[in-house]
Amino acid sequence: MDIVTKAPRGTADKLPAQINKWHTIEKAAARIAETYGCKELRTPTFEHTELFQRGVGDTTDVVQKEMYTFNDKKGRSITLKPEGTAGAVRAALENGLLNEALPLKLYYLTSCFRYEAPQSGRLREFKQFGVEYFGADSPMSDAELICMADGIFRFLRIENIRLEINSIGCPKCRAEYQKALKEYYVQYSEQLCDTCKERLEKNPMRLLDCKSEICHGFAEKAPIILDYLCDECKTHFDKVKKALDDMGVKYTVNPRIVRGLDYYTNTVFEFISDNCGTQGTVCAGGRYNGLVEEIGGKSVSGLGFAMGLERVIMVMDAQNADYEPAKKCDLFIAGTDEASSLYAMNLVRQLRDYGFWAECDIVGRSLKSQMKYADKLGANFSMVIGENEIQSGKAELKNMKNGEKSFVNIGDKFAEGIGSILMAIE
Repeated sequence: MDIVTKAPRGTADKLPAQINKWHTIEKAAARIAETYGCKELRTPTFEHTELFQRGVGDTTDVVQKEMYTFNDKKGRSITLKPEGTAGAVRAALENGLLNEALPLKLYYLTSCFRYEAPQSGRLREFKQFGVEYFGADSPMSDAELICMADGIFRFLRIENIRLEINSIGCPKCRAEYQKALKEYYVQYSEQLCDTCKERLEKNPMRLLDCKSEICHGFAEKAPIILDYLCDECKTHFDKVKKALDDMGVKYTVNPRIVRGLDYYTNTVFEFISDNCGTQGTVCAGGRYNGLVEEIGGKSVSGLGFAMGLERVIMVMDAQNADYEPAKKCDLFIAGTDEASSLYAMNLVRQLRDYGFWAECDIVGRSLKSQMKYADKLGANFSMVIGENEIQSGKAELKNMKNGEKSFVNIGDKFAEGIGSILMAIE
């Protein structure tokens, strides 16, 4: 019985009392993205496993250790999406979105799934807000994307969050860098953790991101990618920094940022906070110029970011940030008997048609119990309907905040007439 009454480990319910936090962030992120010309995209919760093997990279921890993969009833390998970018690329290709005017700008709100050890700021099912740009090659697009993420945090008035950027170059200059990393790390190969011993051969840049204390110490003295950038990549990164400087977006260059997914090229960035548990990265992204081609399309540049909403909430809670207030009942209409309760239900229906949250008794409470229930709802106004009110066509409207009372018409155009009063308190 315990198993079916508990959520699976690493998942969390979003309860009604807290849902206004989610709405605040989701609405803010979507609003800012739309001012940049982004349009919403919704993709399936699961995809063919090959999409992530090819797109994310089969040497990454995500693909090797963290994906929720299973065979469907016809033996096809299916994976719950561990991130949003690969699915967005697949959707853009399959539906011909890349044949439209470029750049194509998309945003999405989605659940992602990774089998990791749950801890503060890290769940096995988590919510992401993501943005993807396609067909934008200029360094200005990198800067614009970073500026958008920064704008979301500023709109939410999030404090003490820092931006770190880096360039991991193109495949050409990165090959030279990986060669230098191998030459550096080979002297410590016996001291590396088991995971990094494997990474040394398959994906040496991932050694820089290891959380092991010993491996982290080696990474501090490892060669840095910025010393190996080709002229074209160096120029691109310099222009990104200049654009951020000109827009007043503060950042620091962190040459150790490599990101955990293989599809990244050139610019990578992270927004980091010390107020989201052990996981400091709140938002991360960068450029992925080869991903569309890798998944099966023509060569189209891409870049994007993903923002972990659970972590954003942790940061906002830590600084006691303001959220959009939870919606309250506009008006509770109580009935004194069966006939007046039916009349109250009709008035409530009219109000709901006008977009107000209105309630009446539907469980057979006494008048006293109805008013107690109105208090528990936190209703802004209340009204009692009885035989006299129905006959006169007027009822007393009570402001539950200050106790003020006034008479209103409950006949024709009731909702239209009372609307301005209800709206005044919002």
